[in-house]
Amino acid sequence: MTSDNELEQFLKLVSALEPWLGEIVIVGGWAHRLSRFHEFAQPLEYKALITLDADVAVPKNLPVVQQDIAQRLHKHGFTESFLGDHQPPVTQYRLGSEHNGFYAEFLTPLQGSGYTREGQPEKTVRIAGVSSQKLRHLDVLLRDPWDVSIKSDEASFLVKVANPTAFIVQKLLICDKRDKEQLAKDVLYIHDTIELFGANLERLNDLWQRSVCPDLHRNHVANVHAAAARIFSGVTDTIRDATQIARAAGRIVPPEDIDGVCNLGLEVILSGA
Repeated sequence: MTSDNELEQFLKLVSALEPWLGEIVIVGGWAHRLSRFHEFAQPLEYKALITLDADVAVPKNLPVVQQDIAQRLHKHGFTESFLGDHQPPVTQYRLGSEHNGFYAEFLTPLQGSGYTREGQPEKTVRIAGVSSQKLRHLDVLLRDPWDVSIKSDEASFLVKVANPTAFIVQKLLICDKRDKEQLAKDVLYIHDTIELFGANLERLNDLWQRSVCPDLHRNHVANVHAAAARIFSGVTDTIRDATQIARAAGRIVPPEDIDGVCNLGLEVILSGA
């Protein structure tokens, strides 16, 4: 599921974020990994995809309680690594001083045009003391998150993770913005999510009809269906690349299986809208 060392590093982040656990949502690769702890997940024979970074989605009005997030991260051993020339800069919050180890990034929904009055792109904003990247369609991942319980030797935590339907839909919405490698990895994430909840796809469809689809613009709903049909229209180079990512992780997954599982799964999950 996940190694003890990786979970220990993630738990240090969770401990630092404890005052806000009721309002922030874990998204990205760690949401996928933590979903294996959920009661609706079924056991899989293979491990979840490894990711060094933890993506944390935060609402724009996240309150500060005594210490802000940056102060608590410093207290728990995290340091900042700055990227680019945006103000505030894109920031990776790294555990320790290693540049190839675990780190966290904070994300918040991009609303409006994405540009300032001066025509400059709005890429980042400071929320509760941390630099947060503004991303389109991130709001999907904040809808109806699931609670997952994780524990260390000292404490247990209830964290919110993006629900699997929102996780899949957001990847379909952003597929045109992903490079070749990112898209292939997203395809494998979609495949693995469908397998993980294969016995509960009707529950994922209920999430689609009840909480994800109703808040999407009709054009975005159409884009979700169009992306699913385009990406999984048969074995393509993207699906072959996803197979190679699985192989590098020690798994043998024929490209035909990826295409077939995703076609059948998405037909159930996205039905009714």
